[in-house]
Amino acid sequence: MRLLVVEDDLKIAAFIQKGMQAAGFAVDHVTDGLDGLHLALTEPYDAAIVDVMLPGVDGLTLIEKLRARKVNTPVLILSAKGTVDDRVRGLQAGGDDYLTKPFAFTELLARVQALLRRAGGTTEPIELGIGDLSLNIVTRRVTRAGNLIELQPLEFALLEYLLRNKEKVVSKTMIMEHVWNYNFDPRTNVVEARICRLRDKIDKEFDTRLIHTVRGVGYVIKAPA
Repeated sequence: MRLLVVEDDLKIAAFIQKGMQAAGFAVDHVTDGLDGLHLALTEPYDAAIVDVMLPGVDGLTLIEKLRARKVNTPVLILSAKGTVDDRVRGLQAGGDDYLTKPFAFTELLARVQALLRRAGGTTEPIELGIGDLSLNIVTRRVTRAGNLIELQPLEFALLEYLLRNKEKVVSKTMIMEHVWNYNFDPRTNVVEARICRLRDKIDKEFDTRLIHTVRGVGYVIKAPA
């Protein structure tokens, strides 16, 4: 999942970025509201975390401009201001949730996950799966046919992305953007290498394959016919 963080406090931004990356997110960070607005209008993000007080353009104006352009990316507002009026203004500007500083990272992560669930039309508990494969977003537990599968953070993020797009072919470019947060370089084989490792854990010991290559296009996770 790809996340945009617009926060001019570098310590807070580093705290968020480190935690969200450990949770399997690809994170872009900018300190200026205008830069954040540009990225949010031009790049495909699954969610955004936006501070209110920003140079360039403030966070609420940023969100209002996004909504005026019909960009529906879920937005969590961060602010040192926590009165009811402040929260109301944030939500009226088009924010989807409001978190007051200081905050615990576990709450921030839970709120972002809740935004993603609502955007995807799902409810708690959050389980992604196909066939006999199951992935729990909250506990980060992955099983196949009841067997626990241990995944590294990037492998978990890759499997989550495939499962969120199950039965759909996703290109290497899409994977690079949403899992690694890279612009696609046709010379790199990082996606192929990580898919190979994931297959070793997900498919190798089982009778049916779930992860398939679509030559010249990308990859798809689908149940056996």
